[in-house]
Amino acid sequence: MAADEGSVRVDSWIWSVRLTKTRSLAAAACRAGHVRVNGERVKPAHAVAPGDEVRLYHAGRERIVVVRVLVRKRVGPPVAAEAYLDNSPPPPPREEAVVVANRDRGAGRPTKRERRDLERLRGRAES
Repeated sequence: MAADEGSVRVDSWIWSVRLTKTRSLAAAACRAGHVRVNGERVKPAHAVAPGDEVRLYHAGRERIVVVRVLVRKRVGPPVAAEAYLDNSPPPPPREEAVVVANRDRGAGRPTKRERRDLERLRGRAES
């Protein structure tokens, strides 16, 4: 589970601690420049060591983690959470879903008055 000595590739480590869903996504993020180790862009084969800061931009947010334990194989979530220290900013709040007015089945087309009320509700009112 944990590597006693040596080093681990950054793409393999990112995948092993469950920051990305697949190793190929981790490697693609490295090639695209979305992964930084200690402030420098790295290739997928770059070695990480305990104490390194890994910054990963993935799924619309930046993850900032500090390597605690080198992990070669993918592990379960509880073990993966112990392998790094998460210094990421909190995720942005999810936007509330806008309530859309539903017409009753069989009500037919809206009248001109109902249509104008719906447009006003949706914020598309005409001047």
